[in-house]
Amino acid sequence: MCRFKSPSNRKEMSLKIDNKDPILQKIIAQIKQPVINSTNDVFHDLMSCVIEQQIHYRSTKRIFAKALERAGIEHLTVENFHLLERHSLSQMKLAMGKYETIMAFIEYWKNNTLDFNILTDKQIIEELSKIKGIGKWTIDMILLFTLQRPDVFPCDDFHLRQIMVSLYNLNPTVKLKAQMLEIAESWESQKSLAVLYLFETKKVKMEI
Repeated sequence: MCRFKSPSNRKEMSLKIDNKDPILQKIIAQIKQPVINSTNDVFHDLMSCVIEQQIHYRSTKRIFAKALERAGIEHLTVENFHLLERHSLSQMKLAMGKYETIMAFIEYWKNNTLDFNILTDKQIIEELSKIKGIGKWTIDMILLFTLQRPDVFPCDDFHLRQIMVSLYNLNPTVKLKAQMLEIAESWESQKSLAVLYLFETKKVKMEI
């Protein structure tokens, strides 16, 4: 995931579990409930995702943060984007496709005044999918971490796949996505918090 930075809003969710997923029960019993720290800023965070695409949110590379530092920016907006472009993007040697995605998003943002906080998940997916180069993984990250929606399952996330293969003893070579989705069904409408718990297992030693 992208490294989203402040300002942040903390939102706590509660996860009711039953015997449908004993593995998740054991995780919850051993780990403090994760709390989402969100900028609640779709523009800033989506730009972070594009620049750090496919780099996990715990990455120590801090590509986006360093780009902001070079440009003298704390929080990215349409109005100060020209500083990022002048002082950082020119040094990053971005692939042409990624640069085109950035510019397409800038154009989209200038021409739209939507309040993403009041849109449904489906409406957000439809809107962001209009932007060339913005895929499902990026949209899932925005829904999960920025907008803090409760029912997001980013099955295309590389690290989530690794975690679930290990914890649930899944076969990664046979319809892995289908296996993951079947497990996630037991989490009902609180998939986001379940996912955050799974991410937390990377930080601690678990007894499963």
